[in-house]
Amino acid sequence: MATSTLHSIKANLYLNLLTDDPNDYSARVDSEKSLSTGDICSSAVTRGGAATTAESMEYHVDLFFKEMGYQLSNGFSVNTGYFTAGALIKGVFNSPGESFDPNKHSVLFQFNQGALLREEIQNINVEIQGVADTGTVIMEVVDVKSGSVNDVVTSGRNLRIRGTKVKIDGDHPDVGVSFVNASTGDVVKVDPTDIVENMPSELIIFTPNLEAGTYNVKVTTQYSQSSLLKEPRSTVFAIPLTVE
Repeated sequence: MATSTLHSIKANLYLNLLTDDPNDYSARVDSEKSLSTGDICSSAVTRGGAATTAESMEYHVDLFFKEMGYQLSNGFSVNTGYFTAGALIKGVFNSPGESFDPNKHSVLFQFNQGALLREEIQNINVEIQGVADTGTVIMEVVDVKSGSVNDVVTSGRNLRIRGTKVKIDGDHPDVGVSFVNASTGDVVKVDPTDIVENMPSELIIFTPNLEAGTYNVKVTTQYSQSSLLKEPRSTVFAIPLTVE
């Protein structure tokens, strides 16, 4: 049965780097911004969907998330209807009697969409805007130690950055990989010697020692498929990453 469209998502097409087909594309959502808890609460009150103030709603939502984190850390799984969550243990145990070792094992939380959120999918109209300007684009960031994708970053461990034209090339002083603190704006640049792998579609870097917080990964390069660009171009990964 047809349903009315309540939502709209805009997306751009990018060459699919996971296949050998030169005419194979994947779609990437063109996200305008990342919303905080406060932003969502303000929107809910403005639209008339909540009989409270945005400040009161945010306070109680924060209490919920804090308690959820506490219970997840005790090994409970969570099902809100909109998402499910649970703890996972990463790493190999080489014998039945081996204990958990933080140097080779890690704990992370996995979130998946729930039934209520899946119901919203039928109300979404997807607008493909065409092939994106194929400059430097970061598509995915993987923390090698934890296996976390587009989420957690571990200081002092390898980080895999996948995308298009991300190869670090050129002698301009701005060229390189940087972590920008989302709260302070402070920039920590990766030492060039800590770039382990440097390819057009993938970088592997040694993550510098970062203070706990939220960061945006920035790649600046003069790389092109022909000659070096006269001026460097930069791209910032749209998803903020967390250092714990």
